[in-house]
Amino acid sequence: MRRRGWIGSALAGVTVVTLLAGCSSQENNADNATRDPATPAAAPAATAAPAGEVTPSTPISLLVSEPATGILAAATIVGDAPVLRLTDNATPGNHKTTDVPLPGRAASLALGKPGEILVAVPGKILRVDAASAKVGEITIDGDVHAVALRPDGSLVAGLANGKVLLLDADGTVRHSISGLSSADAVEAGDGAVVVLDRRQTAIVQLDGTSKLGLSLRAGDGASNMIGDHFGRRIVTDTAGQELLVYTADPLVLHQRFPVGSSPYALAYDQRSETVWVTLTGSNEVVGYDLSTGIPVEVGRYPTVRQPNAVTIDGRTGDMFVGSATGDGLQRIGANQRKRGQ
Repeated sequence: MRRRGWIGSALAGVTVVTLLAGCSSQENNADNATRDPATPAAAPAATAAPAGEVTPSTPISLLVSEPATGILAAATIVGDAPVLRLTDNATPGNHKTTDVPLPGRAASLALGKPGEILVAVPGKILRVDAASAKVGEITIDGDVHAVALRPDGSLVAGLANGKVLLLDADGTVRHSISGLSSADAVEAGDGAVVVLDRRQTAIVQLDGTSKLGLSLRAGDGASNMIGDHFGRRIVTDTAGQELLVYTADPLVLHQRFPVGSSPYALAYDQRSETVWVTLTGSNEVVGYDLSTGIPVEVGRYPTVRQPNAVTIDGRTGDMFVGSATGDGLQRIGANQRKRGQ
């Protein structure tokens, strides 16, 4: 039965390649069939106490843990001002926090070179030194939705208008690729650049440095995408309430699994080979083992209300979940989770 399900998913992906291939290399995206970008469901009032420990926090929209320094970065709002809050989790008993003012609301956070956090904001890519909180800027002509570091140190930026920019390490734009309706998430950890377009609810792999390559439909309303060290691209289909798993080179859909309750944020725990998904419709975070032909649930925990952000500390395996309604920052220790050892 698992084999038949895998074949069905793969065949569905091949069909969509044919349907979307016409969009892959076009210069103008005006004719693209689009939808409003999927957003997390409004969470109900919490009915269970969150697992682990919860500390007070302003509303958190994004989280990333920087492994070289042990710094936890959270995109948040203090008063009316967007900031990147850096918390030192590497020093026991310290937990010192530093707020880095941002020129606009962060659309995404990503890991840069060791010790660095990349922040996508309107018109800029910020390179934040996690330890010192010093900020470098790369000016971009457009609203930056996503940024990713490539293995050679160069960068990829996705813009709100659908352009994908390939930049040198110093920020010089070398190539600009059009054709998408929006470029909302980028993954390039294994060298293959894959972009999520929320407005087309599709993912596309770049064909070299000059054009879009194969495209696949990503459910009914995809919202987020991460990569893992196996080269998989993992996507939450928020509208379709599914978890989608792809590989690149070539772009193929391998797993498709219903998870329910508006799946949204994603994090991958390399220590336990588990992907964690927040469910904003039920205030939960659920872990899945992807090693077999179908995702297998290995853990489910109640969270803070509106869990729009999640990350894993790669040094300790601890998981952090952020509340977008200001209900706190939740920490679930690795020793508290079934597969967190």
